[in-house]
Amino acid sequence: MQSHSGLSAPATPDARARAGETGARLPIDIRRFPWIRKLAADYVFDHSGLADFYSGNPDDPAAWRDAIARTHQHKRQHDGIAGIVQAQQRARGAPETAISAAALLRDPKTVAVVTGQQAGLFGGPLFTLLKAITALRLAEQVRTEHGVPTVAVFWIDAEDHDWDEVKSCRVLDAGMKPLSIAAGDPPQAHTGPVARVRLDESVSAAIDALEAALPATEFTRDLIDGLRRAYAPGAGMADAFGRWLESLLGRLGLVVFDASDPAAKPLVAHIFAREIEQAGQTARLALEAGAALEARGYHAQATPQEGSLALFHLNAGRQPIRGLDGAFQVGDRMEPASALLERARTAPHEFSPSVLLRPIVQDTLFPTVCYVAGPNELSYLGQLRRVYDAFSTPMPLIQQRATATILDANAIRFLTRYDVALESLRAQDEAVLNAVLDAQLPPSVEASLEEAVRTIEQRMERLAKEVVQVDPTLEGAARSTLSRMQEDLKKLHGKIIQAAKRKDETLRRQFQNARSQAFPGGEPQERAICFVYFLNKYGPALVDRLYAELPVDAGTHWVVTI
Repeated sequence: MQSHSGLSAPATPDARARAGETGARLPIDIRRFPWIRKLAADYVFDHSGLADFYSGNPDDPAAWRDAIARTHQHKRQHDGIAGIVQAQQRARGAPETAISAAALLRDPKTVAVVTGQQAGLFGGPLFTLLKAITALRLAEQVRTEHGVPTVAVFWIDAEDHDWDEVKSCRVLDAGMKPLSIAAGDPPQAHTGPVARVRLDESVSAAIDALEAALPATEFTRDLIDGLRRAYAPGAGMADAFGRWLESLLGRLGLVVFDASDPAAKPLVAHIFAREIEQAGQTARLALEAGAALEARGYHAQATPQEGSLALFHLNAGRQPIRGLDGAFQVGDRMEPASALLERARTAPHEFSPSVLLRPIVQDTLFPTVCYVAGPNELSYLGQLRRVYDAFSTPMPLIQQRATATILDANAIRFLTRYDVALESLRAQDEAVLNAVLDAQLPPSVEASLEEAVRTIEQRMERLAKEVVQVDPTLEGAARSTLSRMQEDLKKLHGKIIQAAKRKDETLRRQFQNARSQAFPGGEPQERAICFVYFLNKYGPALVDRLYAELPVDAGTHWVVTI
C-alpha cells in the first residue's frame, strides 16, 4: 500500500525544470528532518525491528489481507453505529455523498480507514487536512485492491478539556508573518470537555480578525461565508468543526464522527466496565511496552500512572479515575468499585476514554482496518498491542499520514535553482542566504580571497620559523599576528557578503519568501499554519489537487505547488 522507491533521491533534472510550474512536486526523505524521531523513521524503513509492537507492516499487501480478515471476524453493532453516524450527519446537514458512505457501515463486509484530531478552530493546522485526505486515499486503494466496501472515517476527539489547545489558529498575514487568531472563553471553556463548549460572539470577532488578516483573493468571500455558517454563535465547538470538515470533504465521501455523542456510549459500555474490572491493567501493559521500546533505543510517548484507569468521568468536568484500596478515587471523591462499575454499565455517557483506551473504543465502534496516525500517535499506539489483546479487539494497521509543505512557484524555484535543502530554512537566521550569496560571488573574487588567505598563511608560517633565530619568543608573536590577519580576512569576506545582499535584494526577498512559507516562526508549516490560509489562497483546488495528486506513501515529505 506504500512505496519507498526514490524517497532519498535528490530532485531530478526534470523536476528542477518543472519547479515553479503548477503541480510541481519534490520528494524529501523524512530521515533528513531533525524533528522526525527514530521510531517514526524506522517504522517505515526498518519495520522488522518494531514488528512485535504493531499488527502488521502496511507496506506488505499480505498484512492488509490479514487485517481485513480480522476485521470481518470481529462482531460489531453495525446498524447501531451507522444509525448514530447518520443522525449526526443529518443534524449537521452533511452532503449526500457522505451520508451514503456512512450507510455502508451497516454492511458487515465494510471496513474503515480511520483518522482523527481535536476540534481545532477553523479546522486546525494543515496536517488535519492531510490526515483526512490520507484516509480518503487509502480507503480508495483498499476498495480497488481488495474489493471490499471501504469508508474513510474522521474521529473528532472532542472530550479533551484543554480549551486553550483548540481555541486558536495561525495564518500568514499580508506581510508573511504568522498571526494568531483566537476565539474567546465561553462558559464551560475551561471546566469541561470541548464538546460542551458553545461558541459565543467572540467567534464572530475571530472570523472578522481572520478576514482582516488574510490577503484578499477571489476565494476569500466564499471562505469567510462558509466559516460563518459553521462557526456560528451558539453552535457547539465540535459540531462547528464537523460541519466545516464535511463542507470541504464530505463530497469526497469522508464520514465525520463526533466521538462525544452520548448515543454512542452504550455501544462501548462493556469496554468501560472491563477497564474498571481490570483496574490498572491498561496502564501496566502500556508502561511495559513503553519500557520495551526504550530498551531498543526508542521513546515511550505515553507514561500513565500505575494503578490509574484509562477512563475519565464527565459529570463535573473531566475527572481522572484512580484505583485506591479496593475503591476508586474520582476527582476528589471516593466511590466503591461496585457503584462505579454499575454506572459504567447503566450510564456510559458519564465516561470518556483516555488516550490509551480511545483506540479500543474507536475500533469497537468501527470496523477499522487501518488507522492514519501522526508521528506522535504512531509512538503511543506502539504501546497498545497487548491492550488490544486484553480487550479482544483486533488491532488495525497503522499508516503514517501524508506529510507536505505547500510552496508557491517562486519559493520552490528558489529551492531548486540554488540547491537549498528545505530543512535548512528552519533556522531563523540568514545562514542559508549567506551560503547562496557566497556561491553567487564572481569566481575572481573567491579566487582572490582564497589566494590571499593561502599566501598570508604560507608567508607568516615561514616568518614564524625564521624569527626564532633572532628571539625564540617572537614565534608566538608572529602566530598571533597571523591569527589577527586571518580574522580580518574573515571580516572582509563578511563585508563582501553584506555588499552582495544589498546589491541583490531580489535574492533576499526570494529567500525570505521561501522561509516564511516553509517554516513560519521556525516551525514546520503543516504544524504551524491553519489550512484555511491555503483555502483562501488556492480555493477548492487545494482539496481537489491534494486528493488527486498527493502521494500517501510513508517515508516521503512532499514539497508541492497547487
